[in-house]
Amino acid sequence: MRDYLSTLERFLVTYRYCKLNVSRMDESIKITTACQQVQCHECGYLVEVPPLVHRQRAQCPRCHYVITTYYQNMVQKLVAFSLAALVLMIAALSFNFLSFSANGQYHSINIFSSIESLADNDYMALAILQSAVILVLPLTILFCLLYLLIPVLFGKKPQHAAPLLKVIFALRAWTMVEIFLVAVLVSLVKIMSMADIGIGLSFYAYALFAICMTYTLMYMDEHQMYLTTSCALPKVHKRHSPSHSIQATWALLLTSILLYVPANTLPIMHTDILGDDEPSTILGGVITLWKMGSYPIAAIIFIASIVVPVAKLCILCWLNFSVQAQFAGRKKTRMISYRFTEFIGRWSMIDVFVVAILVSLIQLGNIMSIYPGYAALAFCSVVILTMLAAISFDTKLIWSDQ
Repeated sequence: MRDYLSTLERFLVTYRYCKLNVSRMDESIKITTACQQVQCHECGYLVEVPPLVHRQRAQCPRCHYVITTYYQNMVQKLVAFSLAALVLMIAALSFNFLSFSANGQYHSINIFSSIESLADNDYMALAILQSAVILVLPLTILFCLLYLLIPVLFGKKPQHAAPLLKVIFALRAWTMVEIFLVAVLVSLVKIMSMADIGIGLSFYAYALFAICMTYTLMYMDEHQMYLTTSCALPKVHKRHSPSHSIQATWALLLTSILLYVPANTLPIMHTDILGDDEPSTILGGVITLWKMGSYPIAAIIFIASIVVPVAKLCILCWLNFSVQAQFAGRKKTRMISYRFTEFIGRWSMIDVFVVAILVSLIQLGNIMSIYPGYAALAFCSVVILTMLAAISFDTKLIWSDQ
């Protein structure tokens, strides 16, 4: 009994010590934030950040970019959600994800087998991409966060914090956990009328993992993370030259436009039913879903796979041409357009993930099988290149006359 009480007492002392350190750290963040000038990442304007309270934002007065958002107890929340996400990911990898049965044939998959199916069908690039954006990159971010923040809970400064923070925020835009989950739901609707679908424990675990990962990314404020880990705030690096940014963006956009043609004209997947091959394009899949009465799913695929890529290409071409022509008007409108393309760009991957899930799930030999088409690789390249074009575009060129 004495051993139990002494252990409990040590735990309470450690908990109070961690809580005291974190509360002191939160106060120091407020003071430090108020004393430093921060350069806006999008327009280069120097902003004096005032003391912030819980959920209060500091915005750039010129371009309205959100420089930082202060969350009370940010460290505890990030550690809790990161640990929960890791546990749920282990559970998601341990059981069956989905099962498919038709005409006495049964097939089940887990997350790893869906990646293996793409590799077996000679689509190694798509297999590597899927494993990276739904497994490797999210887990890398979680492990880096825990490595940085657990020492902070005990009042210690983490080592190698600055390079790890750069890695975390460079990878954040490429994690697509929630997009993959939406793609799974779309896939279930598409094949629900074809056979019996079973949902395994891994699906529920991965859904909870996606929720925890979303909250982790939401609380992960770059400005506050640098202050929390006692790192110097990163400086906004200048690009090589305006012409270099413009030329690189044009090259990526023109390549995306060229690849967008085969992405919409070639089949994105082939359905083999009793030896009869039925190719399906992106627009053909939308029409099929609409005829089946799945209007919301058809609308999601149409918007994500057709409207969003075209809108993003048009907006980025307009933005790049405007800075090349040194157009001085509508600065705030152009900034809003850029942020819109940056936000929606990843969601075009829904159709690629739908194909990957269907290819791995529906493998019943000669009775029914689905194989990826060349359009899947072309469309995936379009999404990646447009995301890289948005990254290469220098938003500070919009404000170059100021």
